[in-house]
Amino acid sequence: MKTTITHIFFDLDHTLWDFDTNSQLAFDKIFRKDHPLVVTQHFLQHYIPINQACWRLYEMDQMTHQELRYNRLRQSFDAIAYDIDDEQIECIAVEYLNFLPEFNHLFEDAIDTLDYLKGRYQLHIITNGFAATQFKKLHHSKLTDYFETVTNSETAGAKKPNPVIFEHALAVAGASKTNSIMIGDSLTADVKGALDFGMRAIFFNPNLVPVDQSIVQIANLAELKTYF
Repeated sequence: MKTTITHIFFDLDHTLWDFDTNSQLAFDKIFRKDHPLVVTQHFLQHYIPINQACWRLYEMDQMTHQELRYNRLRQSFDAIAYDIDDEQIECIAVEYLNFLPEFNHLFEDAIDTLDYLKGRYQLHIITNGFAATQFKKLHHSKLTDYFETVTNSETAGAKKPNPVIFEHALAVAGASKTNSIMIGDSLTADVKGALDFGMRAIFFNPNLVPVDQSIVQIANLAELKTYF
Protein backbone atom coordinates (compact mmCIF):
# COMPACT_ATOMS: atom_id res chain seq x y z
CA MET A 1 0.00 0.00 0.00
CA LYS A 2 2.82 2.40 0.79
CA THR A 3 3.88 2.57 -2.85
CA THR A 4 0.45 3.01 -4.43
CA ILE A 5 -1.88 4.78 -1.98
CA THR A 6 -1.81 8.56 -1.89
CA HIS A 7 -5.35 9.31 -0.66
CA ILE A 8 -6.85 7.88 2.55
CA PHE A 9 -10.59 8.28 3.14
CA PHE A 10 -11.92 7.88 6.68
CA ASP A 11 -15.41 7.43 8.00
CA LEU A 12 -16.05 9.72 10.99
CA ASP A 13 -18.57 8.26 13.47
CA HIS A 14 -17.48 5.03 15.19
CA THR A 15 -14.13 5.21 13.35
CA LEU A 16 -12.35 8.35 14.53
CA TRP A 17 -15.07 10.05 16.58
CA ASP A 18 -16.29 7.98 19.54
CA PHE A 19 -20.01 8.20 18.83
CA ASP A 20 -21.19 6.01 21.72
CA THR A 21 -19.26 7.91 24.43
CA ASN A 22 -20.24 11.31 23.08
CA SER A 23 -23.84 10.20 22.61
CA GLN A 24 -24.03 9.13 26.25
CA LEU A 25 -22.74 12.53 27.38
CA ALA A 26 -25.29 14.32 25.21
CA PHE A 27 -28.18 12.27 26.59
CA ASP A 28 -26.89 12.75 30.15
CA LYS A 29 -27.08 16.50 29.63
CA ILE A 30 -30.61 16.33 28.23
CA PHE A 31 -31.99 13.89 30.79
CA ARG A 32 -30.56 15.68 33.83
CA LYS A 33 -32.23 18.88 32.66
CA ASP A 34 -35.62 17.73 31.40
CA HIS A 35 -36.15 14.03 32.15
CA PRO A 36 -34.50 13.16 35.49
CA LEU A 37 -36.31 9.81 35.71
CA VAL A 38 -34.56 8.46 32.63
CA VAL A 39 -31.44 6.45 33.50
CA THR A 40 -29.03 7.06 30.64
CA GLN A 41 -27.31 3.67 30.75
CA HIS A 42 -30.65 1.82 30.71
CA PHE A 43 -31.82 4.00 27.82
CA LEU A 44 -28.59 3.54 25.86
CA GLN A 45 -28.75 -0.25 26.12
CA HIS A 46 -31.74 0.01 23.80
CA TYR A 47 -30.84 3.19 21.91
CA ILE A 48 -27.48 1.99 20.56
CA PRO A 49 -28.78 -1.08 18.65
CA ILE A 50 -31.99 0.73 17.64
CA ASN A 51 -29.98 3.67 16.29
CA GLN A 52 -27.74 1.31 14.34
CA ALA A 53 -30.76 -0.46 12.84
CA CYS A 54 -32.36 2.85 11.88
CA TRP A 55 -29.12 4.03 10.27
CA ARG A 56 -28.94 0.86 8.17
CA LEU A 57 -32.44 1.59 6.87
CA TYR A 58 -31.47 5.22 6.25
CA GLU A 59 -28.36 4.16 4.31
CA MET A 60 -30.50 1.92 2.11
CA ASP A 61 -33.00 4.78 1.49
CA GLN A 62 -35.68 2.89 3.40
CA MET A 63 -36.01 5.62 6.03
CA THR A 64 -35.94 9.40 5.71
CA HIS A 65 -33.78 11.79 7.73
CA GLN A 66 -36.83 12.90 9.74
CA GLU A 67 -38.00 9.33 10.33
CA LEU A 68 -34.53 8.40 11.57
CA ARG A 69 -34.49 11.26 14.07
CA TYR A 70 -37.93 10.32 15.41
CA ASN A 71 -37.93 6.51 15.24
CA ARG A 72 -34.66 5.95 17.06
CA LEU A 73 -35.96 7.94 20.04
CA ARG A 74 -39.57 6.71 20.00
CA GLN A 75 -38.50 3.06 19.82
CA SER A 76 -35.93 3.54 22.59
CA PHE A 77 -38.38 5.22 24.97
CA ASP A 78 -40.97 2.55 24.18
CA ALA A 79 -38.38 -0.13 24.98
CA ILE A 80 -37.90 1.25 28.52
CA ALA A 81 -41.64 1.93 28.92
CA TYR A 82 -41.10 5.65 29.44
CA ASP A 83 -44.17 7.77 28.79
CA ILE A 84 -43.30 10.61 26.44
CA ASP A 85 -45.24 12.42 23.73
CA ASP A 86 -44.20 13.26 20.20
CA GLU A 87 -43.65 16.95 20.99
CA GLN A 88 -41.16 16.03 23.71
CA ILE A 89 -39.41 13.60 21.37
CA GLU A 90 -39.00 16.34 18.77
CA CYS A 91 -37.49 18.64 21.42
CA ILE A 92 -35.04 15.91 22.47
CA ALA A 93 -34.14 15.20 18.83
CA VAL A 94 -33.24 18.87 18.33
CA GLU A 95 -31.35 19.14 21.62
CA TYR A 96 -29.48 15.92 20.94
CA LEU A 97 -28.14 17.14 17.59
CA ASN A 98 -27.23 20.46 19.21
CA PHE A 99 -25.44 18.95 22.20
CA LEU A 100 -23.80 15.95 20.50
CA PRO A 101 -21.05 17.87 18.63
CA GLU A 102 -20.06 19.67 21.85
CA PHE A 103 -18.34 16.51 23.06
CA ASN A 104 -15.08 15.48 21.46
CA HIS A 105 -14.00 12.03 22.62
CA LEU A 106 -12.04 10.22 19.92
CA PHE A 107 -10.95 6.62 19.63
CA GLU A 108 -7.65 5.66 21.18
CA ASP A 109 -4.63 6.72 19.09
CA ALA A 110 -6.76 8.72 16.65
CA ILE A 111 -4.70 11.93 16.90
CA ASP A 112 -1.36 10.13 17.03
CA THR A 113 -2.26 8.12 13.92
CA LEU A 114 -3.51 11.17 12.02
CA ASP A 115 -0.33 13.03 12.96
CA TYR A 116 1.65 10.15 11.49
CA LEU A 117 -0.38 10.02 8.25
CA LYS A 118 -0.70 13.79 7.70
CA GLY A 119 2.00 14.96 5.31
CA ARG A 120 2.60 11.46 4.01
CA TYR A 121 -0.88 11.10 2.47
CA GLN A 122 -3.83 13.28 1.58
CA LEU A 123 -6.55 12.57 4.14
CA HIS A 124 -10.30 12.87 3.57
CA ILE A 125 -13.65 12.15 5.23
CA ILE A 126 -16.65 10.37 3.71
CA THR A 127 -19.63 10.40 6.06
CA ASN A 128 -23.33 9.60 5.94
CA GLY A 129 -23.90 11.91 8.91
CA PHE A 130 -25.86 15.13 8.68
CA ALA A 131 -23.64 17.85 7.22
CA ALA A 132 -24.01 20.59 9.85
CA THR A 133 -23.56 18.15 12.74
CA GLN A 134 -20.51 16.49 11.19
CA PHE A 135 -18.73 19.78 10.56
CA LYS A 136 -19.30 20.75 14.21
CA LYS A 137 -17.90 17.40 15.36
CA LEU A 138 -14.76 17.90 13.29
CA HIS A 139 -14.33 21.45 14.57
CA HIS A 140 -14.88 20.74 18.26
CA SER A 141 -12.66 17.65 18.10
CA LYS A 142 -9.88 19.68 16.43
CA LEU A 143 -9.86 17.31 13.45
CA THR A 144 -10.62 19.82 10.70
CA ASP A 145 -7.02 20.61 9.77
CA TYR A 146 -6.16 16.96 9.15
CA PHE A 147 -8.49 16.59 6.18
CA GLU A 148 -8.23 18.02 2.68
CA THR A 149 -11.89 17.33 1.86
CA VAL A 150 -15.06 16.29 3.67
CA THR A 151 -17.77 14.53 1.66
CA ASN A 152 -21.16 14.02 3.27
CA SER A 153 -24.24 12.29 1.92
CA GLU A 154 -26.26 15.50 1.72
CA THR A 155 -23.86 17.24 -0.66
CA ALA A 156 -23.11 14.06 -2.63
CA GLY A 157 -26.79 13.22 -3.07
CA ALA A 158 -26.20 9.61 -2.01
CA LYS A 159 -25.16 7.60 1.03
CA LYS A 160 -22.55 4.91 1.48
CA PRO A 161 -22.62 2.16 0.19
CA ASN A 162 -24.01 3.84 -2.96
CA PRO A 163 -21.13 4.20 -5.46
CA VAL A 164 -22.28 7.76 -6.23
CA ILE A 165 -20.88 9.08 -2.93
CA PHE A 166 -17.52 7.41 -3.52
CA GLU A 167 -17.38 8.81 -7.06
CA HIS A 168 -18.20 12.26 -5.72
CA ALA A 169 -15.57 12.04 -2.97
CA LEU A 170 -12.85 11.00 -5.41
CA ALA A 171 -13.76 13.80 -7.81
CA VAL A 172 -13.65 16.43 -5.06
CA ALA A 173 -10.33 15.05 -3.79
CA GLY A 174 -8.75 14.73 -7.24
CA ALA A 175 -8.12 11.07 -6.49
CA SER A 176 -8.62 7.79 -8.34
CA LYS A 177 -9.74 4.32 -7.30
CA THR A 178 -6.25 2.94 -7.72
CA ASN A 179 -4.54 5.41 -5.38
CA SER A 180 -7.26 5.53 -2.72
CA ILE A 181 -8.39 3.48 0.25
CA MET A 182 -11.43 3.65 2.57
CA ILE A 183 -11.22 3.05 6.34
CA GLY A 184 -14.40 2.62 8.36
CA ASP A 185 -16.32 0.65 10.95
CA SER A 186 -19.24 -0.47 8.77
CA LEU A 187 -18.80 -3.66 6.77
CA THR A 188 -21.69 -2.75 4.50
CA ALA A 189 -21.42 1.04 4.10
CA ASP A 190 -17.65 1.54 4.28
CA VAL A 191 -15.93 -1.72 3.39
CA LYS A 192 -18.30 -3.45 0.98
CA GLY A 193 -19.32 -0.08 -0.45
CA ALA A 194 -15.72 0.80 -1.26
CA LEU A 195 -14.76 -2.67 -2.49
CA ASP A 196 -17.79 -2.89 -4.78
CA PHE A 197 -16.86 0.54 -6.14
CA GLY A 198 -13.34 -0.65 -6.90
CA MET A 199 -11.42 0.94 -4.02
CA ARG A 200 -9.43 -0.87 -1.41
CA ALA A 201 -10.74 -0.84 2.15
CA ILE A 202 -9.74 -1.51 5.75
CA PHE A 203 -12.32 -2.54 8.33
CA PHE A 204 -11.96 -0.78 11.70
CA ASN A 205 -13.03 -3.58 14.02
CA PRO A 206 -12.34 -2.71 17.69
CA ASN A 207 -15.02 -5.17 18.85
CA LEU A 208 -13.36 -8.01 16.93
CA VAL A 209 -16.47 -8.97 15.02
CA PRO A 210 -15.76 -12.19 13.08
CA VAL A 211 -15.28 -11.43 9.39
CA ASP A 212 -14.08 -13.22 6.29
CA GLN A 213 -10.30 -13.56 6.17
CA SER A 214 -10.26 -11.70 2.87
CA ILE A 215 -11.23 -8.49 4.69
CA VAL A 216 -8.28 -6.39 5.82
CA GLN A 217 -9.02 -5.31 9.37
CA ILE A 218 -7.54 -3.45 12.34
CA ALA A 219 -8.63 -3.43 15.97
CA ASN A 220 -6.80 -0.22 16.87
CA LEU A 221 -6.14 2.89 14.77
CA ALA A 222 -2.42 2.71 15.58
CA GLU A 223 -2.23 -0.46 13.46
CA LEU A 224 -2.63 1.72 10.37
CA LYS A 225 1.05 2.65 10.75
CA THR A 226 1.97 -0.92 9.75
CA TYR A 227 0.04 -0.51 6.48
CA PHE A 228 1.20 2.99 5.65
